[in-house]
Amino acid sequence: MSRSPQSEPWAELRQETLAHPEAQEAYEATRIRYEVGRAVRERREALGMTQAQLAQEAGLQQPAVARFEAGGTMPTLPLLERFAAALGLRLNRRLRAAGPRKLSN
Repeated sequence: MSRSPQSEPWAELRQETLAHPEAQEAYEATRIRYEVGRAVRERREALGMTQAQLAQEAGLQQPAVARFEAGGTMPTLPLLERFAAALGLRLNRRLRAAGPRKLSN
């Protein structure tokens, strides 16, 4: 007899779901959006700026800043450059090894 999703602990459901490659990709994309949005928000707040002020400096509308900070927008390099300039930062673009990679045939 199969257990219903409500009877399984959250950690088990999460682990089972993340075992699927598609779910791992979606989770990673969400994590990136959230972390970059949080970094922008923290810097903006440290500078004492409002979302409206950041939007004006970056040439955006305030709702776009709110969506970005909430992780609702996938960051692009041009957008990150605009935020960096508006926040008095320099965007550092580099690639680094994430760990061993398995090559497929």
